[in-house]
Amino acid sequence: MKLTEPFPRLDHAPEIREKILPLCRLSRGEVWEDPEKGHRVSVCDAESPEEIAALMGREKAVLGIHDPPYNLKVGKKKTVQLFRIATEDYIDFSRQWIQNSVISTADNSHLYIWLGADQREGFQPLPEFMIMMREFPVLESRSLITVRNQRGYGTQKNWMCIRQELLYYTKGRPDFSVVYTDIPKVLKGYYKIVNGEITENLERSKSGTIRPGNVWLDIQQVFYRMEENVPGAYAQKPLSAIDRIIQSSSRKGDLIIDFFAHSGTTLISAEKHNRVCYTCDLDPVFAEITIRRLLHFRETGKSGWQCENPFPELSREFDLNPSYPARNIPESSSD
Repeated sequence: MKLTEPFPRLDHAPEIREKILPLCRLSRGEVWEDPEKGHRVSVCDAESPEEIAALMGREKAVLGIHDPPYNLKVGKKKTVQLFRIATEDYIDFSRQWIQNSVISTADNSHLYIWLGADQREGFQPLPEFMIMMREFPVLESRSLITVRNQRGYGTQKNWMCIRQELLYYTKGRPDFSVVYTDIPKVLKGYYKIVNGEITENLERSKSGTIRPGNVWLDIQQVFYRMEENVPGAYAQKPLSAIDRIIQSSSRKGDLIIDFFAHSGTTLISAEKHNRVCYTCDLDPVFAEITIRRLLHFRETGKSGWQCENPFPELSREFDLNPSYPARNIPESSSD
């Protein structure tokens, strides 16, 4: 038995993109507003104050979750969406969209930024980005979270690269709620006297499971077998990671922003947890995927397509005369 994804990375498949573009409901600068819950999706540039202002209107978010390009190639491919430019230019790009994010958030709000570190290029852009963030005194650095992937890349002459960096900042003094993991608490031997009695750590805890620290070991990296998989996407963020951020750093009814929608994961998590999400992408194809993923979730309860086609209008065309061969994945593959 084989599982087949309908197409490869869409940012690197120009012929398929040409077939999808006429199906996209948004052009540059346009905003789609969800008539049911008020989510917004736009095709706009995160660097543009005017375009972000059009997305936001007069609203302010209490939480920003951003997954910008990391200034490194994914799968040795360089595209408009995954560009590789001079580090100085990348920091200039980052400075502008961070400024737009600060303007778009409330006085008491959270900011999470996914970032990468190229270990073959002096670990750029992570250290430069962190230094640049000091230019925003309104933002306070809170944590550097590491998410451990199940697989990575490397050679026999180096440590395998399996980490993903997540920077956490706050603006003002926003509320934060502890969300426990599903990992059972097994640590024993830590005791404390409470009301004259010696109690064990497990007895005093609010939960039988551990609370997350700044190293996340229980987040599953997205791969083709998972329901949340979006064919054609790349470096897709796990829904469980966004769920954790949203549950800990926002409340029901709050507004969340994401300036790099890509596969629409932040929007899906906001929908699940009764928040409102304003999100955008420079690429109309991924803005369309974001909208379709929301509507697909409401219709089916599924958080993604696994190996199905997000564009069923073109399914038969891809089957009969594909511009790119579908990716056949053996049943025995581990990822």
